[in-house]
Amino acid sequence: MGIVRWDGSDPAAIRACHEVAAAADAADDPCGPPMTLRRLHGWLAHPYAPTELWVAEGAAAGGIAGWCLLRLPDRENLDRGLLDLFVHPGSRRGGIASALLRHTAERAAVHGRSALAAEALRGSAGAAFAVAVGATPGLVEARRVLALGEIPAGRIAILREQAARAAAGYSLVSWQGRTPDQYLAGFAEVLNAANDMPRDAGEEEEVWDADRVREQVDGLRARRGRHVYTIAALHAASGEMAALTDVEVDPESPQWGFQLLTAVTRPRRGHRLGLLVKTAMLEWLAVAEPRVERIVTGNAAVNQHMIAINEQLGYELLEPPGQSYEIAVADLGRLPAVP
Repeated sequence: MGIVRWDGSDPAAIRACHEVAAAADAADDPCGPPMTLRRLHGWLAHPYAPTELWVAEGAAAGGIAGWCLLRLPDRENLDRGLLDLFVHPGSRRGGIASALLRHTAERAAVHGRSALAAEALRGSAGAAFAVAVGATPGLVEARRVLALGEIPAGRIAILREQAARAAAGYSLVSWQGRTPDQYLAGFAEVLNAANDMPRDAGEEEEVWDADRVREQVDGLRARRGRHVYTIAALHAASGEMAALTDVEVDPESPQWGFQLLTAVTRPRRGHRLGLLVKTAMLEWLAVAEPRVERIVTGNAAVNQHMIAINEQLGYELLEPPGQSYEIAVADLGRLPAVP
């Protein structure tokens, strides 16, 4: 079995990787949103940090049996590499994941990374593999999905009115696509406020400013070709951005919406702003993206505040949950083949 590096921007490479990823996704997460070609194209061709794409040759799909993407954060977390690894269901238990992991560990070491971090769905082949190689489990991410057609009539309007009463002195603004210049700094402050959400031990906080929002948020979204809707709450007296939520829709799978960020700045918490922006978003999407049937979101299982808001809106658990894993690069040099 050969492991070769591919160009993540090559359309033929993306199509072959998509065949593997879509088959793995269908086997491991049949109730979740589908892995579309557009979604994977954005991920591989337009990464937010330097990447290396490594492929295990085989006959399963498009001439490959599996592949992995090594992402190399270049601002924070310079000690670790982030790993996404897929093996076609028809090629599993043949040592392919072990070979890809060992190779990726060698590449991570070349880049000065001491640890690899990854995620897998509980109960999946990926989770079993992580346990088999001795990876340390981290945070559990509770996934939830909101079925829009099952929300009782008038429910969202009632919740928005309740939130608006608690949020007297705040107003809402919205935009689709790129962030207006006047809101870039506020967006950065909300992202910085989100740093107090639960995170894995040793994971560094990201530090945001207006330039980074323009580059890593707006720039990536434009290149990836997805529809992104953003609503923010502004403090009327100061003009400061107090809260923000955004939802993404993949035109190749318009039935699904993906909840991105929802956060409130520290000084403005306690005014139900999270509920206010999320209910406003649902009302907007009903008009702007009427084909959306479900919205999926994920929160650390210990993030009870945001989970409570989502449950008010009608989100229900989507099984299985996700879990993060981490393993030292040095340990992988002694890794035996794991079938």
